[in-house]
Parts: sequence; C-alpha cells; structure tokens
Amino acid sequence: MSRSLLAQSEESLLRTIAEGVESETGEAFYHSLVRHLATALGVTHSFISELTQGGTHFRTLAVWARGSRAPNFEVPLDGTPCESVLRGEAAFYPARVQELFPRDTGLADWSAVSYAGTPMFDSSGRVVGHVAFFHDETFEGEGPALAVMRIFAKRVVAEIERQRLEDSLIAAEERLSRVIASAADAIISFDREGRIQLFNAGAERVLRCESLEAVGSPIERFTTPAGRAALRSAVEQLDLDPGSLLFVGGSQSLQAQRADGTPFEFESSLSRTEIDGQAVYTLILRDVDERRKGEQELIRLRRHTEYLREEIAEAQGFESIVGRSSALRQALDEVKLVAHTDSTVLVRGATGTGKELLARAVHALSRRAERPLIKVNCATIPAGLVESELFGHEKGAFTGATERRVGRFELAHRGTLFLDEVGELPPEIQVKLLRALQEQEFERVGGTHTIRVDVRIIAATNRDLERAIVEGKYREDLYYRLNVFPITLPRLCERIEDIPALANLFIERHATRIGRRITGLSEQARRRLMEYSWPGNVRELENVIERALILCQGPELEIPSELLTIPMALGPQSPPAALASGQGPTPMASEAPVMLEDVERRHIRVILEAARWKIEGRQGAAARLGLAPSTLRSRMRKLGIQRTSPG
Repeated sequence: MSRSLLAQSEESLLRTIAEGVESETGEAFYHSLVRHLATALGVTHSFISELTQGGTHFRTLAVWARGSRAPNFEVPLDGTPCESVLRGEAAFYPARVQELFPRDTGLADWSAVSYAGTPMFDSSGRVVGHVAFFHDETFEGEGPALAVMRIFAKRVVAEIERQRLEDSLIAAEERLSRVIASAADAIISFDREGRIQLFNAGAERVLRCESLEAVGSPIERFTTPAGRAALRSAVEQLDLDPGSLLFVGGSQSLQAQRADGTPFEFESSLSRTEIDGQAVYTLILRDVDERRKGEQELIRLRRHTEYLREEIAEAQGFESIVGRSSALRQALDEVKLVAHTDSTVLVRGATGTGKELLARAVHALSRRAERPLIKVNCATIPAGLVESELFGHEKGAFTGATERRVGRFELAHRGTLFLDEVGELPPEIQVKLLRALQEQEFERVGGTHTIRVDVRIIAATNRDLERAIVEGKYREDLYYRLNVFPITLPRLCERIEDIPALANLFIERHATRIGRRITGLSEQARRRLMEYSWPGNVRELENVIERALILCQGPELEIPSELLTIPMALGPQSPPAALASGQGPTPMASEAPVMLEDVERRHIRVILEAARWKIEGRQGAAARLGLAPSTLRSRMRKLGIQRTSPG
C-alpha cells in the first residue's frame, strides 16, 4: 500500500481527491472526501470530526471503513491517538498504534496498526476538528499523506463555515419571514410595474384579501384615485432618491380601499431597494381606525389597571358576610335568586349595614364573576366630575382634560357596575344615567362617537328615594329602572344575634395588627354590645371593637361603657330583646324606625358637639362615626340636624 502511495506525486494525489469532491457540498462533501481520501492513500479507515462538549470529546462528520460508509460516533479524547491532534499538533504513527494507546479499545475493533491525523483550524486559529486515517498495516509516506490531509482539512473547515453561514442565513430569513408574517401592519412589496410580490398576514387582515389572490395583482387595486396619484408620485420621488423613506400620516392621511371596495383611512411609509438589479418598493400600511381603537384599548387597560389597584387596596380585609339571623338570611336568599340573572339590583339599607358586601356577593355568584366589578361612589365625586367619571371624556373636553379618559361604564363592559349611594346623583346626571341604562350606550364628555356596552347594574342607597321623588329631587323613571329587584339589608339592631359573631370577626381582623392577644369577648362585653342600639350599624361595631382593642389590657376584650354612648332602654317588649330571643317583631315594631331615627339623631348630635361641629379631618365627627363626610352631611340633612348656636 505504501509503495502505491509513494509512486504518486503530491500533485497527483491532490488531483485524484479534488476531482472526486469538487462538486459536492455539505454532508455529501464530507462522505465523498473520506471515501476518496481512503482510496487515494490506500488505507482501510478515514474520517472527519469536530470537537464537542467543550473540547473533551470529538464527533465524526463522516466515516469510511473498509470500502463503505460507516455510522458516525462520538468518543472522549483522553487516551486516543487523536488527543494531541485535537490539541493542535499533527500526528503520524506508522506502526504499533495499539501498543502506544492501549486505553483506546476502538483501535482493536478496527485492527489498527498505523495512524495519521492533522488538525482543522478555523479562521480565528482555533482547533475545531481533525482529518485522520487508520490502516491495518504499517504505513510509510508520512510527508505526502500529511501534506494532502492539511490541504483538505482547510477545505473541510471552509465547508463547515460555509454551512454555518448558510444555516445562519436561513435562520435569519425564517425569523424575518416570521416577523413580517406576524406584524400587525400591512406589509406589501411590489415591483416597478406595480405587481405585488409580498403580501403578509397583516395585509390580508387590513385589506381583506388572501395572499394567494393578491400576489401578482396590481397594487392599484387597493387605492382610490387620490391615493393612486399619491403612490405614483411617491414612487417617482424614490426613484430620484432611492435611499429616502417617505411617510404619509397625521393630517396627510389618505384613503385606500379594501378588496371588497370599502374605503378606510391609512398611514404609511414607502421605501425602495434593488434586488438583482430590479427596483422593489415596500409599503408598510396602518389602518388609522385600528390604531385609534388600539390607543383607546391601551387607555382602557391602563385605566382598568389603576382601578383594580384601587379595588385591591379597598378590598383588603373584606370577608364573607357574617350572620345567621333570619333578617340577614332573607336578604342572602334574595341574592341567590337574582345573582344568575342580569337584572338590575337595588340594595337598600342604612349606612354601615354592608351594602357593598352584598353587591359583591351578587357579582361573585353571577355569570360575570370572571369580569370586573367596577365601583362608583356617587356621593364622593364632585358634582362637576360625575359625568366624566361615569362616561369618560375626550382630550380637551373641558379645562384640565389633558388626555382622553375612559369612564367607569366602559371599564365595566361585560362585567358589573356598582353605583353606590346612587341617591346622591345630581338631577342632570340622572337623565344621562337613565339613557345609558335603557340603551346600554353613551358618549364621552366632549365626544360624538356612541359607545355601546354590556353592563349589569347594581345600585345601593341609604336614602328614601320614594320621598325624594315626591319632593322632586329624584327622577321617577330612573327609580323604576333601578328598582327592578330590590334587596333590603337589615340594621344591626334588627339582627342582634349576629353581633357576637361579627365582634369576633373584627377581633381577629384587628388584634394582631394592634398587637393584642385576645381570647374573645368577656360576658359583660357581649351583653353590652347586644344592648346597644348601633345607629352606625356594622361599621360602628367594627370601630368600637378596634378602639376597645387599643384600650384592652387583659386576655378577654372588655367594652368600656364610654364607648357605647346610646344604650337602648331594654324592656320586656323592646325590639332588640324580642329579636335576640327569636320571637320576631313585637306589636311596637312599626314604631322602631321612628325610634331608631331619634336615637341616631341624638347620637350624631352628641358626636358633632364633641367634635365642636367639625365634620372633616382626623378629629372630625365623620371620622369618629366611621362615615364619609358626604355621607354624614346626607344623614344630617335627612334627620334635620343643624347647628343651632355659633358657639
């Protein structure tokens, strides 16, 4: 075998191998090279490899073994004759290779006697693999063999790098293709004659035409006469200045037409390039209406996020509605009946009875539970901003309207809108609310576009709306629109048996935060709580428990008498005692509301006088009563409470 090799010149060897592989690329090139290398050198095995696993192993790209292709393999370098080669040095062992490398058991499988290998270096000088052969006889002719292998090692590296570049180009083209295909804007390329060459998914959606139908057709099919003239002018301008980018938008917006002939306003950019010496124009087109809708949706989502943050902050600490009294159970039964419908619910009850909790229960049991419950407290919004809060406003609609605002009705689309203290709405807003409830549509303040929504309404009030109608302060038609399914929440004095459970709930809620270890209510505290009239209802009870926790020093919670300023005169026929015993209303029950209003009136006056008639602020009467200032003023008006002396 060695005499055959020596009989050939290096030039002859190179010519023999090169002729066999010159037309091949990629994997076919590697297999052709090892075959021709083994044939030309007259050896039994030849292979090409690349380094793997951080340089500790090598994996073959092609193997020729005893006249045929063999499977590729991957082995560690350690202990093989290839180790020094893949460290950057050529190696030649003319004989006894198995004795020199006894740990390489694969040599015996190949009956190897001789070995030669040369490293492959990439363009940066780094070893990336090697070309090698084994032979089952002694091999002479080190110089010609290694010279040939070095030359073809460079050719292999060039092919590896070419293939990697080709793979990178294909991957880049695929990424670009995916980007173009997934772009929201319409991307259309056309030639000098106006024939469409590229039509992405965005163009299919905007122009309502499939790519297969559009490609090859004239771009002018999607233009109006004015747009056609503008496009021709832009193409001529780009031909004069090929590197420029033309933009049409804003006040210069033009109209195009979809495949079905419907016109639409668009913004666009147009650029020019050359491919194979031919001009190609790329039009990126955006539907202005879609952009506006996207901006509106972004504003809506931003506003929705802000609202949900507020709701999360307000909702912390809300638990389930607590109580087993018959009066409360009746209200909860009504919640179950109406929740699965879309009927409007009017929750009625005194301040502090838990109207918002009941509204949340209706929403949680409804088909809209996965959508938001949007809350509007009609009593706390300044009269001049109620309309904007409910329906939103356009930029510049009034002084201070620096940007478009999405109203609560839009935020509640497909969900529930809770109108708390709906009895406090100004008359002019009542008209607009009535129309929104009837038609499920409205316009933003300063806008002309009608917005349709799908909203379920839950309203709540502590006012006597029937009396307000008689006094001309509330629209009768709006009242009947809201009062589809009324639910009345009982006052706390009408559900005396629930007081201990509520008190324990509030102890659990506040004791840890305040830093008290409380086992429960003392018997005296329990009795005092159940004997009190609770004009402020559940909210007042929670405030009393919190104040008592601050004052408490022992393991059981005591309720100092000064915290309860209006105890009820308990007699054998008093309403609380009757309710607590489960006997139901007494013959005097019809007089209870009047009596309770008197109690509430006296209680509010006592607190006002203690606060020197200051309503707002930390030391004001509203804070002491646990009420919003606007709610306290409303109660004062209803109960006829006025300051009788400037002192």
